[in-house]
Amino acid sequence: QVQPVESGGGLVQAGGSLRLSCTATEQTFTRLSTAWFRQAPGNDQEFVALINWSGDLTKYENSVEDRFTISRDNAKNTVYLQMNNLKPEDTAVYYCASDAVGGETSSAYSYWGQGTRVTVSS
Repeated sequence: QVQPVESGGGLVQAGGSLRLSCTATEQTFTRLSTAWFRQAPGNDQEFVALINWSGDLTKYENSVEDRFTISRDNAKNTVYLQMNNLKPEDTAVYYCASDAVGGETSSAYSYWGQGTRVTVSS
């Protein structure tokens, strides 16, 4: 059992940056793929980015690929999502999720955090 915990959300103006963190106390977390999903009000949850356990494979949703960077520091049991040039349409609750294989669909993940809210003002 792994319990991811997100942090780093907040209010930022358009064009600004935030760095989200996803951490877990369980060492198993370092051997899992981890992804970020987001859900805006009234919308379905959508995939944002993923990283495999070793950090050498990443994938991004098209609209964030040139602005967001996912990375991990297994020595700190933490996965990061650096978000630059934020836009109002990035406003959502961001969730991190982990599992052994992972993928771009939420059903691929067993372990979920509670989410952190990101609000981008225009």
